Amino acid sequence: MSDQVRLRDVEPVDLEEFFAQEHDPEAVRRSKFPPREREAFMTHWTTKVLGDPTNFVQAVTVDGEVAGNVVAWWDEGRRFIGYWLGKQYWGRGIGTRALALFLEQERARPLHADPFVGNTGSVRLLEKHGFRRTETVRYGEHEHILLVLDGHPA
Repeated sequence: MSDQVRLRDVEPVDLEEFFAQEHDPEAVRRSKFPPREREAFMTHWTTKVLGDPTNFVQAVTVDGEVAGNVVAWWDEGRRFIGYWLGKQYWGRGIGTRALALFLEQERARPLHADPFVGNTGSVRLLEKHGFRRTETVRYGEHEHILLVLDGHPA
C-alpha cells in the first residue's frame, strides 16, 4: 500500500463512513466524544457542518479510500480545527500528512484545537504542526487541552 494521502470535498456517501468511524469503541474512548444516533449525526453533518458556508470541510483519502475528515469552524469568534480518522489509519503518518495538507489551505490564524487530555496521539499531532498548549478546559467531566496555532506555516 502506498498510503497516498489526499484531501477532497466531502461527498454525501462519505457520511456513512464518518458515522461508522464515530461509533468505533476505541475512537470513542480516546476522544471522549459521545457518538450520535444516525439521524442526529446525519442532521448535524448536513446542516451544521456541510450546511455552514464559513466551515472548511475536507474528506481525507488514502489510496482513494475515505479515511476520515478534517474540519475548521467558527465558535464564539475563534476558529477551531477538528479531525477524525478511521482506526485502521492510525499510526501510519496519515494524520500528519492530512493535517499538513489542510493547514496549507486553511489560512485563518489563530487556529484552535481542543483534544481530550488523554488523547496523546492527537496532542502530539497538533504540536508537530506548531500548535502550542495554552490551557486545560473542562467539558462536562472530561479535561481537554486547548492548543493554538498562531502564525502562518512557512
